[in-house]
Amino acid sequence: MLIAQGRVTVDGVAVHVGDRLDPATTDLAIDGIRLPLDTELVTWLLYKPPGVITTMDDPQGRPTVRTIVPAEPVTNPVGRLDLHSEGLMLMTNDGDLALRVTHPRYRVPKTYQVLVPASVAPSILHKMVSGVMLDDGMAAAKSARVLDTSRGRTIIELVLTEGRKREIRRLFESFDLPIERLVRTAIGEVVDRTLDPGSFRELTMDEIRSLYRLAAKETDR
Repeated sequence: MLIAQGRVTVDGVAVHVGDRLDPATTDLAIDGIRLPLDTELVTWLLYKPPGVITTMDDPQGRPTVRTIVPAEPVTNPVGRLDLHSEGLMLMTNDGDLALRVTHPRYRVPKTYQVLVPASVAPSILHKMVSGVMLDDGMAAAKSARVLDTSRGRTIIELVLTEGRKREIRRLFESFDLPIERLVRTAIGEVVDRTLDPGSFRELTMDEIRSLYRLAAKETDR
């Protein structure tokens, strides 16, 4: 159906039913959104538990995300979650996908839930979105809203399109708000509430396409 509608292209040229593709040399796209053809490429979606380092190796011998996913093929973390943070992250050997998910120019959103032991005024959320000056420049959330307030604690949903080191923690520290728990719940449109801490699965082609689509949408603006 997609081919008949002319929505599938290889190297920019519409393909026809029966055309043969060479995965080593062709660039496949649907509706202009590139899809990887290399069968050796793999992307894992994993739930990083707190206490696990987002590196391949750690000189101090602490557990790393490398131990969560299969050793072969070798995949690398896409972006970071600090030691005490948890939640969804990607590991891949697809350099192009990693670049599009992490580079600020592509503005692929990441969603977080932040638990703080205090009530949070609407004015603070407004400032988080309008921008706060940190020691490495202005930081601004794409959106910020209260999900729940109970017994003096507040859960805030925060969406960011960049990933500077400890950015969320520094953002909250600027308002004297200590973080009790920080969880990444979504990468773009990729969400999985069934993953337990320390578990993983392979990203589907539809999910990979959604990340490319988001990155292309932002760069077209």
